[in-house]
Amino acid sequence: MPENRKTGHLIMIAVTLIFGINIPLSKYLLPTWVSPEAMTLSRILFGTFAFWTVSLFLPREKVPLREHRFFLLGSMCGVALNQGLFITGLNMTSPIDASIIITSGPLFAMIFAAFILKEPISVLKASGVLVGASGAILLVYTGHHASATNESTLTGDLMILGSAIIYAFYLVFTKPLTQRLSSVTIMKWMFLYAAIVVTPFYYQKLLIAPVFIQPTTQTTLMMMYLLILATFIAYLLIPMAQQRMRPTTLSIYNNFQPLIAAFVAISAGQDHFSFFKILSAFLIFCGVLLVTRSRAKPQVEPVAGESEKKTLKITN
Repeated sequence: MPENRKTGHLIMIAVTLIFGINIPLSKYLLPTWVSPEAMTLSRILFGTFAFWTVSLFLPREKVPLREHRFFLLGSMCGVALNQGLFITGLNMTSPIDASIIITSGPLFAMIFAAFILKEPISVLKASGVLVGASGAILLVYTGHHASATNESTLTGDLMILGSAIIYAFYLVFTKPLTQRLSSVTIMKWMFLYAAIVVTPFYYQKLLIAPVFIQPTTQTTLMMMYLLILATFIAYLLIPMAQQRMRPTTLSIYNNFQPLIAAFVAISAGQDHFSFFKILSAFLIFCGVLLVTRSRAKPQVEPVAGESEKKTLKITN
């Protein structure tokens, strides 16, 4: 495996670990300690502050005015709508159902990449998406039926689905930006635009959030994790992975999130190993392996009449 792609996989492993732990932490805080609106705005404002602060210590990149339309669209899809729908949906449904639904991300990313980036859908890639999704669904389905409660609502599930679709679109259409600009430059503008749009609607909820007014040590540590790791660090790393990997490969790492949640529960003594957990892990790893080993035709040889440089630009 080329060093560039290997780095991309290591980055996505870190991001997936962060997001996988983020789901149960967010569910714990919602809605007693913080409302979905306040959590969304707090993450957006912190991300804006963090990325602009870091940018002061880095070489300034000149951004053409025409690029800002992509920042605006990216801020809505990758930050405001994605986070808002996911957090609100998670408040209305169970973490298990949310984990099931986010496994649809690779399928949507594969479809969007085919239309926007003209990335062919190979049999190997499609098989990998389906195998990985089946492993994740098996894991959360068996865990769901082992649970004594069912918190799911249709509205919450649809919001999680909307978040998965929007995020898949975001990974595809922002890929060209990652080839031209650094992660900090991309994120500082996207979070700024998201803050401008979202703040007028959510700021009142933020001012009365108990997690900020009457915090405990536990809730403070959880919010620090959400803000620093699940927002700043994760969003800093994602564009770095986009530079090195295809959108479908990036999104299939979503299938690891329910697996991580299961291992967190096992480590905390809230769950135990079973045959189905081992089988699910095997299917998920096989799915990722199939997707990462797939090779679309443009990645192997230049298209007739086009330069090799253009081919590499499409498939990086």
